[in-house]
Amino acid sequence: MTTAFFTGFPGFIASRIIREAFEKYNYDRVYTIVLATQLEKAEKEKKAILSQFPDKEIVLIEGDITLPQLDLNDETIIMLQDQVEVVWHLAAIYDLAVPRPIAWKVNVHGTEMMNLFVKELPLLKRYMYFSTAYVAGTRIGNLLETELVPPEGFKNFYEETKFEAELLVEKMKDHIPVTIIRPGIVRGDSTTGETIKFDGPYFLLNMINRLRRLPIIPYIGYSTTKINVVPVDYIFKASMYLSELEGAIGATVHLTDPNPHPVQEVYRAFVKEITGKTPKGHIPLNIAQASLGIHAIRKKLGVEYEALDYLSWNASFDTTVATTLLKDSGIECADFIQTIPTMIQYYEEHKNNQVYQIQIK
Repeated sequence: MTTAFFTGFPGFIASRIIREAFEKYNYDRVYTIVLATQLEKAEKEKKAILSQFPDKEIVLIEGDITLPQLDLNDETIIMLQDQVEVVWHLAAIYDLAVPRPIAWKVNVHGTEMMNLFVKELPLLKRYMYFSTAYVAGTRIGNLLETELVPPEGFKNFYEETKFEAELLVEKMKDHIPVTIIRPGIVRGDSTTGETIKFDGPYFLLNMINRLRRLPIIPYIGYSTTKINVVPVDYIFKASMYLSELEGAIGATVHLTDPNPHPVQEVYRAFVKEITGKTPKGHIPLNIAQASLGIHAIRKKLGVEYEALDYLSWNASFDTTVATTLLKDSGIECADFIQTIPTMIQYYEEHKNNQVYQIQIK
């Protein structure tokens, strides 16, 4: 039986991976490092998971990945060194509008502290690190999993700090069994629609929902860009499978949609599903950006300014490594357009619950 250590709990992806590990793999005990401010939420999620898996164990450990030794005492460190075989590092600041100092502290320095912790685990079989496909920054064209190339720039500090953090993990591959996961933009479950926050593509849903009474809803820009959005069930199933696959040691894997749809096609499907109408006309992207530069407007529409950067970014993610490693798994990425009705049904049921909405800065 496997004992694992998680950061990022009680976050959505970490929680789903733990459920998957308990259900289909041989995990019997999971340790999770949790900030003091998240302990109550983590306790509730722990109880929810263990209600389904009463024979399993989740141990919450108060700590902080940005501090030396993760702010854990020597006794706890020794206990973990005697047991932990798999480490999942998912903790990060994912907000596109995050200030650089905060992003650097958690995403880069926190990963540096985690790497030091991982190096001292004598039983370690795998270090699963969650990066992002958007470490590519402003690079365009076909982006390979085997590349970690410094771009000319980044669209936000989230991208920049995740790039710097991945560099640190990449250096460990020579002596630590590392697998780096680069997800695309993550949405809710493709079957149930379940998610815990409305960010990423949900910003477009917010905008369309709040403009739904207009006689005409226009397209934003004239982009031919394809948007890469992946359901969380693909992420947790694929990453869990890869964590057990010997061939994934030393690999960096794009868990992105191998068949992404154009932004305009996705937007049209969103508008049609929410309003029953087809969008007409176009608002130039620069005018949309200028409008969202006004705080009152972006707050009214429920859209982060930085989200528009992804509507005109002409890049594609190569998935050769992912396809090769997952070929015998039976795990596939659900088609975005086909599963939009499920996504929007869940959104409609929870859109007025502020717990799901991102605070627009």
